[in-house]
Amino acid sequence: MGGAWMGEDEFEAAVDAALARIPRRVAKHMDNVAVFIEDTYVPGAHEDPNTVLLGLYEGTPLTERGEWYAAGSLPDRITIFREPILQMCSTREEVVQEILVTVVHEFAHHFGIDDARLHELGWG
Repeated sequence: MGGAWMGEDEFEAAVDAALARIPRRVAKHMDNVAVFIEDTYVPGAHEDPNTVLLGLYEGTPLTERGEWYAAGSLPDRITIFREPILQMCSTREEVVQEILVTVVHEFAHHFGIDDARLHELGWG
């Protein structure tokens, strides 16, 4: 693995710190979502095997939820991928910043914001 090094516990603490930076007025609207950390993304059978992701949102955005959603839906899932972030960063500070950008980016998907708009806003 190239790039920066950060132990699993420190990486998890950096993800927790990024989550804590989400403004309370925004965080109070997050509903039925869980955050996970995995080493790397494993592309599915019909995906490019060279796909590299820093984070992934899986679920139903708040903007698409209807009355049906409340009937026992599983939590949305946000996964932050440790190894690609470490590989693209040179310093601990860069890792912490990239974790913040990735966390904000994936939570924005939870709120129904697409990649194009995130890039416009500088969170791409």
